[in-house]
Parts: sequence; structure tokens; C-alpha cells
Amino acid sequence: MNQLDALKQFTTVVADTGDFKQLAAYAPQDATTNPSLILKAVQKPEYAPLLAEAIAQHGVADKVELMNRLLVRFGVEILQLIPGRVSTEVDARLSFDTEATLARARRLIALYRAEGVDSDRVLIKIAATWEGIRAAEQLEREGVHCNLTLLFSFPQAVACGQAGVRLISPFVGRIYDWYKKQAGAQWDETANAEANDPGVRSVRRIFEFYKRHGIATEVMGASFRNVGQITALAGCDLLTISPELLAQLAASEAPLSRALDAQAAKGLDIAPVRYDEAGFRYALNEDAMATEKLAEGIRAFAADTVKLEALMV
Repeated sequence: MNQLDALKQFTTVVADTGDFKQLAAYAPQDATTNPSLILKAVQKPEYAPLLAEAIAQHGVADKVELMNRLLVRFGVEILQLIPGRVSTEVDARLSFDTEATLARARRLIALYRAEGVDSDRVLIKIAATWEGIRAAEQLEREGVHCNLTLLFSFPQAVACGQAGVRLISPFVGRIYDWYKKQAGAQWDETANAEANDPGVRSVRRIFEFYKRHGIATEVMGASFRNVGQITALAGCDLLTISPELLAQLAASEAPLSRALDAQAAKGLDIAPVRYDEAGFRYALNEDAMATEKLAEGIRAFAADTVKLEALMV
């Protein structure tokens, strides 16, 4: 049994890509996209027609609506290839505007429904800011399920659990990147690998907190830099993995065992935590890594959205 098949015994495997033609090779349950992945895809010859068709059908006068339709077109194509859900992201430039996030999310869902897609097969991706979490809380009340992304800290995860969001995507690789950069020449790769990786430790803490306190929000580790980070989280609810790392897992027959155990976590001595807005903002501010990576992530996704809009001519 290769490592990918072994991982699927413990964890729901999700493909992290806009390049949906690769999906069949790995048979993931779900798939996630983001503006950067869609931008990368539409610059390839095999996906450029999707953008051209969207422009031909809807024009370029309203780039917001054209973007909505392009994202949904990719999502519909992906859903034809997987049995589960696709995550479609709200414009990162709306990350601090609850009402605008709600409006964009509702429009995306309306477009999916117009294509005959049940809303249960769509997760609306929203940055895990305070405003984004509030929008997700309202959307969940409306039956629209959300994937809270750009999540780098325990306070973000706690607030998402309180809000009753369906799923969170704590980032592993970007946390790892920050700590490695901070350490510079003092970084010891071996000492900070696999279970000791700072990104892996962050996801484990969130996973165990949720399971200990009966929080139903699903935990989907994301943003991986290497296979060791993935295997160290076997047993997490879901893991979203790039095609490159899926290929490495499929090519390896090294042993893989469960690393996270939801049942065992129920017996851990973990105190309950809650945050109001002031507490959330202060706790996030106290975490320099999370504060910096959240801001950086929003800027990067916003920049790629602008680049994608520039192709709509």
C-alpha cells in the first residue's frame, strides 16, 4: 500500500489545486482552490479557454461578476471529478468587511445553484479575520457552509469553533516558513521536523482542543512544504495537499500510521477557552507569527486577484 492509500484510511484527502485535470490520478474526496491557484491555472493553455468563454458570455464591464462566474466555472468543473465538496474563495480584499463578504458569498452560492449544484457541495472560503468569522457565522445560520482560511493561530481556531463554522484550514507550511526564517542560521531542520514542526504542532493543538471540547468544526491541515508534515498529521479530519505532494505520497511505500487520534484527545486535560472581540484581537496581536502571516496572506491573495482581473480584457 502506498502512503497516499494509507493516509486515506485515517484522513479525508483533499486536492489543493486549480489544475483540475490532475484530480483523477489521486481520487481525492474534496478539492480546494484560491485566487493564486486559479491565476496559475488560467495561464496554462488547457485552462485559458475557461477564462475566454467567461469573457465571451458575460463581458468585462463588471469584473466582480465575471470573477464570480469564473470561480464558479472552475468549481463546477472540479465537482464533476470528485464526490465531495469544492472550496471557493471570497475576494481577499473584503477580509475586513463582514457585509461585503456576506454579499459575495451569497452571490457565489446563487451562481452554483443556477448551475444545479447543491450548496452542501460548496464551502465558501473566507479569511479568518474577526470580520470574516462573523460573516461565516451568519452564513452557517443560512445553511451556507464555510472554510475559514489563512488560519495561523489558536485564537483564530477557537473563534471559528465558537462561530460554528463547518471547517477551518490551519496553515502548516507558512508557519514553518516563518519560524525557519526567524531562526536563520540557527535553524535545525532535523529537530524541527515532522511531529516537532511548528506548523504541525499548531494543528495538533487545535485538533486536540476541538475533540476534547466536542467542537464539531472540521480541521483540515493545509499549506504543506513536505511529506513529513503530512504524515505527522495522519488522523486529522482532512488534509488538503498539492498535486506535487500527492504524487510523492503515491510513489512511496514507507510505513504510515495514525498520528492524531480524536478519541484519545477526548481524555486530555485541556481547559476551555472563549474569546470576545477584544480578547480575540489582543490574543492575535500577541502572536507575531500569526499577525504577520495573516496580513501577508491577505495581501498575496489580493494581489493575485488583481492579476487575474488584469487578464479579463
